Amino acid sequence: MHSLTKITFLFLLFTISSIAAPEKKVIDGVTYHILKVTPDRIQLLWKSDDGQQLRTFPAASKFLKGKGIAVETLMNGGIFEPGGIPSGLLVQDGKEMNPVNRNKGEGNFFLQPNGIFLISDKGAAVIRTDEYPQKNVIVKQAVQSGPLLLRGGKVHSAFNANSTSELHRNGVGVSKTGEVVFVMTDFHSEKFVNLHQFAMLFKSLGCDDALFLDGDISQMRSGADMEKQSNSFGSIFAVVKAKE
Repeated sequence: MHSLTKITFLFLLFTISSIAAPEKKVIDGVTYHILKVTPDRIQLLWKSDDGQQLRTFPAASKFLKGKGIAVETLMNGGIFEPGGIPSGLLVQDGKEMNPVNRNKGEGNFFLQPNGIFLISDKGAAVIRTDEYPQKNVIVKQAVQSGPLLLRGGKVHSAFNANSTSELHRNGVGVSKTGEVVFVMTDFHSEKFVNLHQFAMLFKSLGCDDALFLDGDISQMRSGADMEKQSNSFGSIFAVVKAKE
C-alpha cells in the first residue's frame, strides 16, 4: 500500500473507531446495544436554555447542534412523571433542575434502594439515593431512577433470578476503570431480561455499580437515526464528539 494511502486509511480508521456508536451483541440469547464511553463525552438533557422541555431525540439533537456540539448517540434517561417531569433528581450543566425524591411509592422507581447516576469533578458514579449528596463533590450531571441494579458489586436484594418478568430495558453503569456503560435491549430481541439478569449483565461488563433507567419506551440511536421521530422522554443522555 502506498505510504500516503496507508496514512489516509489509518486516519479514517481512527476517525471511525472514535465515533461513539453502540455495539450490537447477543449475550445468552438476548440482543443488546452496548456503548462504553468516557464521562467527559456525556451530557444530560431535560430543557433548552429558554426552559422548554426537549422530550425527543430530534429536539435534543437540534438543541446541541445549535450550540456547536456534535452529537453521536442519544438514549433516554430515567423514569419520569406525566408531562415529562423527571421522577427525581435532575442536574443539567451543574444546575439542579429537579430535586431529589426521597418519597415512598409503588413501581420500579421507588423500589428501594433506588439510585442516582452522576458525573462530577471526580468522574462518573452510580450511588444509592441515600448517599446523596456526597461531601466535596461538584455535580455536573445527574439523574435519579430506580431500582438500583448493582452497588459495590452486589445485586439488588429484591431481585429474583428466576423472575418471569422479562422485558425491554435500558440502564447505565460505571466500570471499574471509570467508563460509563450504556445498555439497552433490542426491540426485536428473541429474548428479554428480568432485573436480576440485567444486573448480572452489567457485572459481566465490568461494572460494580449500575442503575435501571426505563422500560418499554426506551430507545438508543446514532447518526442519521437521531433525526427520526422518537418516543417522548423526560431526560435524555447525549454522547458527544470527543474534544480534539
